[in-house]
Amino acid sequence: MGRGHRGSLLTTTRQVSSDDSEPAVDPDYPITPVPAHARKSFFSLAVVLLGFTIFTPTMLAGATLGRAFSLPDLLLVILIGSAVLGAYVAALGWIGSRTGLTTVVMARYSLGTKGAKLASVLLGGTQIGWYGVIIGTIGSLTAQALEWDSYPARAAVMIVASVLMCATACYGYRGMYWISLISTPLIIVLALWVTSRSLNEVGGWSGLAAIEPSTSMTTAVAVTTVVGTFVSAGTQAPNWTRFGRTGAQAVWASLIGFLIGNGAMILFGAIGAITYGEGDFVLVLFQLGLVGWGLFLLFGNLWKSNADTAYAFGVAGAELFHKPTKIPFIVGGSVIGTVLALVGVQDHLVDYLALLGIFIPPLGGVIIGDFLGRWRKGMAEGADLPGVNVANLTIYVAASFSAWLSAQLEWGIPPVIGIGIASVASYVISRVLTKGPRDAVA
Repeated sequence: MGRGHRGSLLTTTRQVSSDDSEPAVDPDYPITPVPAHARKSFFSLAVVLLGFTIFTPTMLAGATLGRAFSLPDLLLVILIGSAVLGAYVAALGWIGSRTGLTTVVMARYSLGTKGAKLASVLLGGTQIGWYGVIIGTIGSLTAQALEWDSYPARAAVMIVASVLMCATACYGYRGMYWISLISTPLIIVLALWVTSRSLNEVGGWSGLAAIEPSTSMTTAVAVTTVVGTFVSAGTQAPNWTRFGRTGAQAVWASLIGFLIGNGAMILFGAIGAITYGEGDFVLVLFQLGLVGWGLFLLFGNLWKSNADTAYAFGVAGAELFHKPTKIPFIVGGSVIGTVLALVGVQDHLVDYLALLGIFIPPLGGVIIGDFLGRWRKGMAEGADLPGVNVANLTIYVAASFSAWLSAQLEWGIPPVIGIGIASVASYVISRVLTKGPRDAVA
């Protein structure tokens, strides 16, 4: 699935001159295709994407589901939602590997060079907001664990944590790989231990299955909850899968991260909520008196996940201002996110950021449909692109509105509706407006 694109990538990748007058090349290639020599192994991709989705706040979504469903229904809901999320991210991840481009740069080919700025602002701005929420969460939970009541103590934790995350993101793919490689296995082992202890509290799986739901939720809302946990972040999966050597590697790495990893975190949260009344294992560990392990889980988990977030708004900024480096935008976005956390804005941002999750997936749908319709031979550097692709931009707006309306009416699965309408309509329009896939000529 991924070998046929190798030639087009080589022809479209900008060659770097050894002339001292050439500007230094960012090793993460934020606005150009990742060249063949910089591609990574399947293991490396899987580690980074799994580290991205092993994210303790996802457990809170699982906690909501755990109280509303019996065990068999809960497992079915998680499976369906994770399959939808995994398939969507795998499709985008495959395209990322085929083109070597980030999501926001791919948007230039779908929405036009100026239309893509909408994608950069939407994706980058949302990630800055989430960065601030996580920084604020780290400050609050650390203060709770150590019984620090003073604001300066919480603020110091936030600033130090932000500096570490920002530095990791500036280091790029390699930094996120090593953080994930070290912390993710330890976090998984710790989560499995807490899950095992939780099951012992209720008499094992049979005891868990015997517990009746305490709340109610429709299956559609539950599946939307599972998909919604990471669909916005998953839209930016090409930021990492573009380093894949083949499309198949990108697909399998995406499935490991977003189907298995994200699904497992939701299940862990559900089990924690049923047994301890608390979905976040960090807080469960605090309840058990294991403060040190709780802080390790908190920092180890959120450090790598928020570094990925900073990296995402860094490459979005590079596209927005067409700069060949991500670092100034990582630093600037980290400062903004930290300020938001320090003034407590994160307490009011979560619902707003979740709402934006409705409007981000259709962007991925447009990219998928347009790629299959026009760009299967490659997204060539130097291609003649319009400033605004009116047809695809209109499709994006219509799909986003449909997803929003679906959420308001509590009908269907909003992210799936948005993605489905956007991808199908964009594919059809691209085939109608062009005779066939556009040649990948630089």
